[in-house]
Amino acid sequence: MPILSTSDARKMFSAYHDRRMFRILLLGVMSGFPWVLIGSALTLWLKEDGLSRSAVGWAGLIFSIYAINFLWAPVIDRITIPHLGERIGQRKAWIICFQAVILVALIGWSLLRPADNIWLVMAIGLAIAAASASQDITIDALRIEQIDASETTAMAAGASVHVVGWWSGYKIGGIVALVSADWLQNAGFANYWQLSFIGLGLIVLATNIGLLFIPEASPHARQQAQKDAQSQLAAKFGATSPAGQLVGFLGSTVWTPLVSFFRKNGIAVGAGILAFVLLFKIGEAFMGKMSLVFYAELGFSKSDIALYSKGVGWITTVAFTLLGGMLAIRSGAVRALFVAGIAMAATNLLFTLLAWTGKSEWLFALAVLLDDIAAAFATVAFVTFISLLVDRTYTATQYALLASIGTIGRTSLAASSGAMVDWLDGDWGLFFVITALMVLPSLALLWGLRHRIRLVGTTAPD
Repeated sequence: MPILSTSDARKMFSAYHDRRMFRILLLGVMSGFPWVLIGSALTLWLKEDGLSRSAVGWAGLIFSIYAINFLWAPVIDRITIPHLGERIGQRKAWIICFQAVILVALIGWSLLRPADNIWLVMAIGLAIAAASASQDITIDALRIEQIDASETTAMAAGASVHVVGWWSGYKIGGIVALVSADWLQNAGFANYWQLSFIGLGLIVLATNIGLLFIPEASPHARQQAQKDAQSQLAAKFGATSPAGQLVGFLGSTVWTPLVSFFRKNGIAVGAGILAFVLLFKIGEAFMGKMSLVFYAELGFSKSDIALYSKGVGWITTVAFTLLGGMLAIRSGAVRALFVAGIAMAATNLLFTLLAWTGKSEWLFALAVLLDDIAAAFATVAFVTFISLLVDRTYTATQYALLASIGTIGRTSLAASSGAMVDWLDGDWGLFFVITALMVLPSLALLWGLRHRIRLVGTTAPD
């Protein structure tokens, strides 16, 4: 790959000056913030209320809802909420409804204690996860539709900015959650987590105000293409009969987006892409799910975790996500995925060193710093990759399918991470070695597919 010149770098960074990037940034924040609630906050809340590592790990099964949101993505893609959708736009109307569920759920959490109401706490957590996974369907569609399909440079830049927004919502939200809980606890409030949830609800309200200022493209062309596909299917089953109309609607809503994906890529390559998406971030997920428990067991306080894992991590993520976007633009998403995968495996080994040496603030900061750099590169390359795979007629459905498959590895499978640590008798060092090796199968798959994958806007395999 040629050396990146100053003029090339300036041209690439100019893509970030597009006003559409500010809209995409907010959408990313709204997508990442709920993960603070059902990830960082819930994990420490359960841990501090006396639950075991295995129980905290299995609680992560609520994230599994992200792995199946593609099942109802076609409905969200097709149906407009009456009145509200007509006033503010189909995508934004759905997002606001799901945000309202999250806000009500936070109020519910503020009235409970896990030790007394664990099943109700988890049920509300599942409601937050379901609302978050559902809003991601429309957030991703709205984000992709801000940019024309032919603008591959802007698409890569948009993917970078979306990831920056996601991590900003997750990291800054995490700082607010952990620092406020720590301060309230030190101030003598027994219900410090519950009070923190009320404060986090204010962030939900603020982001929804910003959402209203994001323009939404006219859905007429997309809806007409969907109706045409529905009519063609209905004609085969008796277009005038109710059964024919129903088959046409269900087929064009659910079946046609899948056919479109495999028609474009072929059965073998399409299946290979789905397998890669499933496996790529499993190791990162296993490590990430147990990281807060690991930090706490080493003796770091909530404020320490907020400073190093959230604060330093956020600054690093923002900077290197933008650089990762440049790498994806310059070298292509596929090559960027190889670099990111190797980096993820290597940085996981730093946590092995931290586990073997014991509590060390400088090593903790270094491990978090390099891990976030690797995660930033990996996420932006991954988001760019699947954004360029989707058919604009079925944006929400196809992106949700690809994102959901990737989420299976990061949620359902990673839920056993706590049980793995217990099975290893608390050997955190060996645990992190295993997570480093988990990325290798996906890279082997990508190597075999590298010359056969075609992305939107490219004239040759990436």
